Amino acid sequence: QVQLVESGGGLVQTGGSLRLSCAASGSILSIASMGWYRQAPGKQRELVASITTGGIINYADAVKGRFTISRDTSKVVNLQMNSLKPEDTAVYYCYASKLPFGAVANSWGQGTQVTVSS
Repeated sequence: QVQLVESGGGLVQTGGSLRLSCAASGSILSIASMGWYRQAPGKQRELVASITTGGIINYADAVKGRFTISRDTSKVVNLQMNSLKPEDTAVYYCYASKLPFGAVANSWGQGTQVTVSS
């Protein structure tokens, strides 16, 4: 089992920046990739960004050029969010996967709220 704890998030104005972090514990050797999904009210959960243990990165088109995913260690993944827009408002969920690709989550964090005011 993998446990994920998120930190960061909050309220920011349009154009501002926020940084999310996700720390994994437990069976971390089983992790092949980690990343972030988000879910806005009334919408489906959508993939934001992912990174494999080998460093292969994928971004959703909506965040390319504005968000950066990175790994501090094998246990911590960060999401730097710049030039935030009101449409980025959502609950952001960290996930961990036993698969390197496909963003198939086997573990989820508790979610952290990101609110971008116009």
